Amino acid sequence: MLPTIPTPRLRLRRLMPADVTALHAVFGDPEACRFLSRPPLRDLADAESLLAEIEAHAAAGTLFQWGIALRGTDEVIGTFTLANLTLEHRRAEVGYAIARAQWGRGFMGEVMPAMVRHAFVTLDLHRLEADVDPRNGASIHVLERAGFRREGHMRERYHVNGEVQDSFMYGLLRREWGAR
Repeated sequence: MLPTIPTPRLRLRRLMPADVTALHAVFGDPEACRFLSRPPLRDLADAESLLAEIEAHAAAGTLFQWGIALRGTDEVIGTFTLANLTLEHRRAEVGYAIARAQWGRGFMGEVMPAMVRHAFVTLDLHRLEADVDPRNGASIHVLERAGFRREGHMRERYHVNGEVQDSFMYGLLRREWGAR
């Protein structure tokens, strides 16, 4: 069971069947998905399948994906994911997406520190990683503000919707985070 993690304006919480429309609003928008490594969802059935996939991974302990909900309305406006979680090596990859209507409000800058803290303190992870499209300046800014360091550039790593995408790899070590 995912814990609910509060921030000043948001709550990170378990996704529920009632959130399928919100998932589609985020992951069905081609512009919001432009820098993701998978194509946009086509319809609500795809969003239902995504939710089932999220729940199956959570049950296996390999991926935890929270809904990012506005505190006042509990409306899901995005997600935050710890993926490829390996307890043996104490690491995970972070991933996140916000509905385009919510861009520019600083929500990821609010969510990232809370999730990094959860990963390092509650889950006792040693390393967090992020894979970001070099054209996604807003995401790079969020990662760097949280202390992530660019560790590599992987050329032509993804082929999504007929477009070839490079990838920057970022990492954050627990000791670096603790020293901040």
